[in-house]
Amino acid sequence: MMADVYIINLLIVGLLLLFVTLASGWISRLPLSFALIYLVVGIILGPYGFGLIQLRKNGVFNAEILEHITEFVVIVSVFSCGLKIVRPLRWHAWEITIRLIAFLMPISIFGLALVGKIFLGLSWGEAILLGAILAPTDPVLASEVQLTDRNDEDELRFGLTSEGGLNDALAFPFVYFGLYAIKDDNWGNWFRYWLGIDVIWAIAAGIGMGVLVAKAIVWIDKKVRKHRCPNELMEDFIAISTILLTYSLTEIVNGYGFLAVFVAGLVVQRSYPDLEKTSAQLEFIEQIEKLLEVGTILLLGSILLYKPMLVYAHPSLLVIVFLFAIIRPAGAWLSTIDKRSPSLRRRFLHPVTRQLLGWFGIRGVGSLYYLAYAFGHGLQGKFAEEISWITYTSVVVSVIVHGISATPLMNLYERYIAERKDAHPYATIDEFD
Repeated sequence: MMADVYIINLLIVGLLLLFVTLASGWISRLPLSFALIYLVVGIILGPYGFGLIQLRKNGVFNAEILEHITEFVVIVSVFSCGLKIVRPLRWHAWEITIRLIAFLMPISIFGLALVGKIFLGLSWGEAILLGAILAPTDPVLASEVQLTDRNDEDELRFGLTSEGGLNDALAFPFVYFGLYAIKDDNWGNWFRYWLGIDVIWAIAAGIGMGVLVAKAIVWIDKKVRKHRCPNELMEDFIAISTILLTYSLTEIVNGYGFLAVFVAGLVVQRSYPDLEKTSAQLEFIEQIEKLLEVGTILLLGSILLYKPMLVYAHPSLLVIVFLFAIIRPAGAWLSTIDKRSPSLRRRFLHPVTRQLLGWFGIRGVGSLYYLAYAFGHGLQGKFAEEISWITYTSVVVSVIVHGISATPLMNLYERYIAERKDAHPYATIDEFD
């Protein structure tokens, strides 16, 4: 009797995990990302291969499944970003993050909106939605360029980690703006509601709920431990419960759950004097994150279709060239003008750091989530088809070019640091002359 398709999928995923795990020592030294391997396997399992993964039924794409899967992947990943960061909550320590969020993200959104308006003939609402979907960098696929451990104080890695943890939440107001403008081009009918609810309230609620829920869970955890410690095998599930409770309660009060979960990660990391506890939580969350990455990129590979990608190749490539080669690099450079180094040895941020901040604007699961969310909230018609294939193509290109370049560029970066540290002990790249 023929094996069930589901069982065959389990077999293939099991073989894939075995291969990437055993070969990880070799793969990590190659200009090749794990995501690229998953993408290729996803294509093989999709309609152009064995047809074992199907997100389309009668030719209709099921965006709801993609939305919920990517939603869960993102909340796990942004919590992981929060747990990795040990910097004090002071302006000077977080200045690079503030610049990347307050300047670079709007530059990316409105830069892409201008490309959509001028070159693709989109309305302002459609153009801003396109910018909001593609502007956020991805916290899931960027592990090679993010903070590696609690003692990593590198300004480049910190900037990319904190940016990835925050901008997946803070692009949401612009997604709403685009959706409102598409439905009603008279901005006066909804602009004050958008500003009051979708910007001020949702951001404030996200921050507040992130702090409140995380502190409540930590308080309960510490009280219980005074009487009886949880089962050691179950203890790491506190991190998952923190993610789910924070996200769901924040969404119930119309706050930004992604933002709340990132803040919760920061709060949890600072709430335990025993670093081994949060280190164990981080290790557990990162393992889940890696497993979710496999599933998400497999799904992406399986939904790619040759004909529509070819039909929308011109607008896709136009957006990709502007985003990766012009908007992101120029925006990162402008955003870090006069950015002072954390050290007093060097006055301004090193040019190499600024250039790599511009290059590693990795697009991925966050963009897929926003696209699926837009589908579920009224996005339809020709523009929906166009923006979906622009997004898919942009993510695929990012997986390829950033995946191939991450290892050699970061190796060169680390080698540069090591060479300079021989002459300047205890310094980082931002401290070198």
